Amino acid sequence: MKKLKYFLFLILTIPFVACSDLQEEPIGLLSPEGFFKSPQDVQTAVNGAYGNMATEAFWGRKLSLPLMLRSDMVSIGDVGTASRRIDHDRFTVAADNGMITAFWPKSYQIIAGANEAIAGAESLGLSDEAINPTVAQAYFVRAYTYFHLVRLFGGIPYLDAPVDNIDEANKISKTPEAEVYAKIIADLEFAKQWLPDTQPTRALPSKASAAGYLASVYLTMGNFQKAYDEAKYVITNEGKFDLALVADFQDLFDATKQQGQKESLFSIDFNGFSDGDTGRDYQAALTGIRANERTDGRSDIGEGWSVAVPTIEVYNTWDGRDYRKRVSLDTIGVFGGVVQPFSYFPTASPLNKATAYIAKYDRFIGITSQGNGRGSETNYSQMRYAEVLLIAAEALNEITPGTTEADGYVNRVRARARNRAGVMTNFPADVASGMSQDDFRTMVLEERKWELAFEFKRWYDIKRRQLGPQVFGPSGLENQPNFDPSRDYLLPLPSDELQRNPNLMPNNSGY
Repeated sequence: MKKLKYFLFLILTIPFVACSDLQEEPIGLLSPEGFFKSPQDVQTAVNGAYGNMATEAFWGRKLSLPLMLRSDMVSIGDVGTASRRIDHDRFTVAADNGMITAFWPKSYQIIAGANEAIAGAESLGLSDEAINPTVAQAYFVRAYTYFHLVRLFGGIPYLDAPVDNIDEANKISKTPEAEVYAKIIADLEFAKQWLPDTQPTRALPSKASAAGYLASVYLTMGNFQKAYDEAKYVITNEGKFDLALVADFQDLFDATKQQGQKESLFSIDFNGFSDGDTGRDYQAALTGIRANERTDGRSDIGEGWSVAVPTIEVYNTWDGRDYRKRVSLDTIGVFGGVVQPFSYFPTASPLNKATAYIAKYDRFIGITSQGNGRGSETNYSQMRYAEVLLIAAEALNEITPGTTEADGYVNRVRARARNRAGVMTNFPADVASGMSQDDFRTMVLEERKWELAFEFKRWYDIKRRQLGPQVFGPSGLENQPNFDPSRDYLLPLPSDELQRNPNLMPNNSGY
């Protein structure tokens, strides 16, 4: 059994490191019992979990792309792309979908790394003050990963200890959704208690990261009072937590300017310099324009793949006075040395669509290690301070409608949007005072849609507010007649997992 545990420890945790801000040291052939000797060894195990986040099978492509495609703002451009991607856009996903069967096991590798770190920390016998600030990172990572899984699948296998018996693990049943949320909250509460106020890099979670995610969890659950309390805690302590809105919205998506920014509460840090898909992201390729002659000013980047493309209604309905639209969308390309509008894109390549393309991950991506913009220097913020402000506004409106406090949180976000590269404009205007509760709710969801456009949040907003029939109907941004609210708010559990463990049956409704 010890050999099995040693094998799992090496495979599931340590080898996967890719965060450029995290220092790694080579480790020898040690079993878990022999490896954990100090808090730094616990940190090394947690770093392995961070590294698994920064892989193609998780945030590099397999999880992030379905989140984008399942929203109402993004559709498939190249209809010849892999069917496993098209199925997420068109709500025709089956249990053997290749995106799911890739990010599911990677998610549990991340969780395994966190569990090993927690168990290893307990074996050291140190005081809470000596070890908990380090192990709190593992609690945060575990909560972060389960938060994705429970929103996507509902009831899931919940593992909170290292796996040392595969036969027993393959007999585990699904943990009910409510129980998973309770465990996520407990992990985040521990993290909030013990994480430091600030970290040397936003690739490491802080106290604000834990509180921000608690606010998001409670918002998702519809517990608006606690969502407001946690968001307010972050806002009240923004100075202590070293948080601020970046002055120029464009700088948030410039890989050369992301280090040292104060807006991100937690980021996945890609470096793109390792072999294989560890540390490599794909968003620039997936969202880029086919045949576009891109350059970063130093060398040609190569064309995009035209996979994840905004619907034309996103461009048509987004007010052109909004600076965030200019930052978020590319409306021109270069073909044969000539600048052309997006109406020309299908002429340049039949795989393109005549619409504006996503610019957030394609415009300023820094040094890349592969063609088509793969392997960029981009850091992917998982939660920005702007989102915390909008969570506070949305939650407070549900508790006490019509407050100037809630108006003020939205106005802070809008004030930054009026700063057009150092030139102040008058759009978007401040929130009109005295809005009804329903009107404010609609407004703040719209504000989230534009502020967080293409940042992998919209699908979760659609699900938690049960907006599917509305946003995927004929009057929505993307008409998707296949959407079925009795089925499509959840993904199917992967078929290969069900074959290994029939105790996870039945699958989610409709699959």
